[in-house]
Amino acid sequence: MAAVYTQPAAANYFTAPAHAPQRQRGYRVCDHCGAVEQLHLGRFRLCGGCMTTQYCSQDCQKAHWPSHKPICQHTASQISSAKQPGHGSLDENLVKNLRKFVSAHSTLLSWAGFQALQLKRLPSNIRQNALLIELNYRHSSADPLRRFSIKATHVVPRTYVTDNDPLVGQDILRREERCRKSGGIGCAVVLIQCGEISQVMPVEVDSPSRITWDTREDWPQVLQHFVESGRTDFKPISTTPRGIVYG
Repeated sequence: MAAVYTQPAAANYFTAPAHAPQRQRGYRVCDHCGAVEQLHLGRFRLCGGCMTTQYCSQDCQKAHWPSHKPICQHTASQISSAKQPGHGSLDENLVKNLRKFVSAHSTLLSWAGFQALQLKRLPSNIRQNALLIELNYRHSSADPLRRFSIKATHVVPRTYVTDNDPLVGQDILRREERCRKSGGIGCAVVLIQCGEISQVMPVEVDSPSRITWDTREDWPQVLQHFVESGRTDFKPISTTPRGIVYG
């Protein structure tokens, strides 16, 4: 029997906020020193090559380059290959738009991965499984946030991601080791795929005792709702000693 909830999974679920929300950037950690992004102190910078790794400063980016170089060049070469004529009718902007989509919906996608892998109840799933999100692409849409829609979601073996691309697998293991050293349980892997193009999103997860997000079986419907409506103001529900909190 499907679960019945008395509260929506996220704030403003039924009605969009009256004012345009600030663009969400999600939870970012400097890949060199491990500092957590604090927006009031300044935004982290993305690596211009892979557009996935982030740094708190130019000094950290320079210091991390020797270890980051292999995965960065590997990712950049995949982006370049995707734009070659051999990919037929592939929209040359698809790769760029997919990366913007993942960045805009980072909190939503992280939450969906947490729910799909049931990490609050079964933390060990983080080592076994990954969430695969398949997208449809509407290149003619005037609204960039509505160019993608959810085609399907699947929980797949984590090896589906790590074995197919050893360099990506090594990068995930590096992030996982850093996460566990700081008290987390590891990296949840979310794979976002649109046709032949995909992006791996490693999500560093705190220990279950520090995570207040409610467990929600309706996560696929919530994911589809926010993506289809082009909304980036996702703030998930948490039940805390202070009561119900969204954010």
